[in-house]
Amino acid sequence: MRARQFPRWSAAALLVTAVAAAGYSTALPAGQAGAKADAGEQLEEAVFTEDFLADPSQVEAGKGLWTKQCRHCHGKNAYPGKAPKLKPKRYTADYVYDRVTNGFRKMPAWKAVYTLEERMAIVAFIMSKEFSP
Repeated sequence: MRARQFPRWSAAALLVTAVAAAGYSTALPAGQAGAKADAGEQLEEAVFTEDFLADPSQVEAGKGLWTKQCRHCHGKNAYPGKAPKLKPKRYTADYVYDRVTNGFRKMPAWKAVYTLEERMAIVAFIMSKEFSP
């Protein structure tokens, strides 16, 4: 006879369930609506201006990171196969940043590896005239 398997619940899910069952509101107090569940996690915001994207130091920093990590899958010698060829003329800086930060399909998220500034520099390089996949 097979043992019955129960779903694994996270501590947060159990707490929310217990609070709801007790009849308490789980809504955040006013002013905390955008707060993250993990207080240790900082809210990041990338703002791309034309000056930032054209800054040679940002483009150069992004090029170094691209060469070190990204080109292995997205570079011209990686085709066909590993990852799609990038077409920056079709993208916005925010779109590229989101993909670098959060990943997409088989592409891993780089948020835990690179800082906000490093990810923004990668975007500056990809969106620059110097970029050639």
